Amino acid sequence: MRFDVLTLFPELFAPFMASGVTRRAYESKQVEVVLWNPRDFALGNYKRVDDRPFGGGPGMVMMAEPLSTCLDAALAARGAQAAVVLFSPIGEALRHESVERWSASEGAVLVCGRYEGIDQRFIDTRVTHQISLGDFVLSGGEIAAMALLDAVARLQPGVLGDEASHVQDSFNPALDGLLDCPHYTRPEQWNGQGVPAALLSGHHAQIERWRRDQRLAITAARRPELIDAARAAGRLGKADEAALKKKL
Repeated sequence: MRFDVLTLFPELFAPFMASGVTRRAYESKQVEVVLWNPRDFALGNYKRVDDRPFGGGPGMVMMAEPLSTCLDAALAARGAQAAVVLFSPIGEALRHESVERWSASEGAVLVCGRYEGIDQRFIDTRVTHQISLGDFVLSGGEIAAMALLDAVARLQPGVLGDEASHVQDSFNPALDGLLDCPHYTRPEQWNGQGVPAALLSGHHAQIERWRRDQRLAITAARRPELIDAARAAGRLGKADEAALKKKL
C-alpha cells in the first residue's frame, strides 16, 4: 500500500520511519510512504503557503491553492484516485476497526494541517475523510499521520517478530474488543512484588482464565462501554459473566 503525506515538515518523518520494529514495513515497501511539501508548489519568491484569516482573529490559515496543486501532483504520481485524509478535531475517532480497514486498503493521501487551520474550500472540495486522535489539539497533523502509519504498519505480515503479537492487542476482535491484561517478566520478585501465582502455574487453561478475568475486570473498570458492546454481540460466556459479577 502507499501513503502520500502532504506536510510542511517532511523531515519529521525520517527518524520515525527508520526506528523500531515497524521500520521493516517501510524498508520492504509493504507500506510505502511518499512525502510532499506544499511549499514546493507555492508561487512567488517566498513560496507562501499561509495567510491571515478573513474576518480577523489570531493565527494564520493554510492556503487552498498550494495544497490543491500539491495534492494533484501526489495523485498523478499514484496514477489513480485515492482517499484524501485530513487529521482534524471534527473527524471520526481513530479506532482499531478503522485501522484494520486502512491496513487492508491501497493507502491514501494524508494531509497534515498546520497553523490555525486550512482554508475550508480545500476541505470541502478535496478531502474525503477526516480523522481525529481524540479530544485535544496538536500543533500539526504530522503526529496524527505517524500514529495512523504506525498502527497500519504493525498489522502487516512479517513486521512484528511474532505474527500473533497484534492479535493480543487491546481492542482486537480476537480479545472480543476488550482491553489487554497485565504482563510480567523476570525477575520473579521485584521491589518486594511478586508475579501472580496463576502465571507461574504452568497450567495453560488456568493462565488463560486468569488473563481473561483480568481483561474483563480492567475493561469493566476503565472502559465499561466495551463490556456492553461485547455482551450485546454475544461474546461473553457464563464464566465471563460470573467473573464480572464477582468483581462488582
